[in-house]
Amino acid sequence: MATWFDESRLDDESALATADGRLRELAEAGARVRREAAESASGVAAAVATARDAARPRAIVAAGPDSRLLRAVLEPWCPVPFVAWPGPALPGWAGGLDLVVVLAPDGSDRATAGAVAEAVRRGCQVVVASPEGSLVAQHAEGRWSTIVPTVTRDQLATAVVVLEYLDQVGLGPRADHADVAKALDDVAIACSPHRDIAVNPGKILALALADTNPVVWGGSSLAARAARRVSETIRRASGQSAIAGDAEHLMPLIEAARPRDVFDDPFAEGGTETRPVLLVFDDGADDPVVREDRGRLQATAVEHGVRVETVTADGDTEIARYASLVLNGRYGAEYLRLGLVDD
Repeated sequence: MATWFDESRLDDESALATADGRLRELAEAGARVRREAAESASGVAAAVATARDAARPRAIVAAGPDSRLLRAVLEPWCPVPFVAWPGPALPGWAGGLDLVVVLAPDGSDRATAGAVAEAVRRGCQVVVASPEGSLVAQHAEGRWSTIVPTVTRDQLATAVVVLEYLDQVGLGPRADHADVAKALDDVAIACSPHRDIAVNPGKILALALADTNPVVWGGSSLAARAARRVSETIRRASGQSAIAGDAEHLMPLIEAARPRDVFDDPFAEGGTETRPVLLVFDDGADDPVVREDRGRLQATAVEHGVRVETVTADGDTEIARYASLVLNGRYGAEYLRLGLVDD
């Protein structure tokens, strides 16, 4: 059985109806951020009040499996030492002088609950974003703990709430949930299933990804994380290879692409090979190293006949641009899934 990409399905109402649930979930990303911010406002205010009554922490530990997103945002900016600790415990040095921040949008992870309980036992200042009454929230109860109640079980929406708290206490960059929600809404409007394939960036991205092995790169720490998240989504949606990495890791994959044979018959059995496509995630970072790496990757891709597609981001804050990149990529992956048919 052969699988091929039928681009007509991307504008076919009956085909789009089969993906309505998944597309609706993408379209509601901005609404989830707004809802999370509204529901958690009192918890964030309590956490800010606690922080103002205490000295600035010696260090921040972001615990739990979702800690890597906070690391990507905070590491370049945080005025105190910061460490992401996705494992089931805490660093040995963490204690009463330190702040432990936990994202637990689901609230049922036993390893995260154990890390939170350990933080409480050691007397750390603890801020946990988790559903009320969840396993993690129950283990977070303590004198120096604040539970920020969450309701959407959305990882990004939960992260935005915590980043707003860190912004308000001077431990993180500017984070505005309204800006993030607007950036997500803008992507949802642009990538709406009701927009034609000629002007829909999500559908255009799906066309670029079809019958290729995507090689995904982001220059900044947040763009690189977005690249990893989207490559995972592409693999789940299509079953095809999709690799994200640093420039030096991706360069050999591009250089290994053989020149395209103009006489190759794409319709003949085994007549064509799946070629890479370079997918660049650009969040506007203008660091000289980022510019140099992007230039080398794009020049090498042109030299070897590898197509280059760029996904750009809008937003006034770093987390908003990250959210925009991820949602653009998720729309592309979803339209890719929709267009793939078995023959």
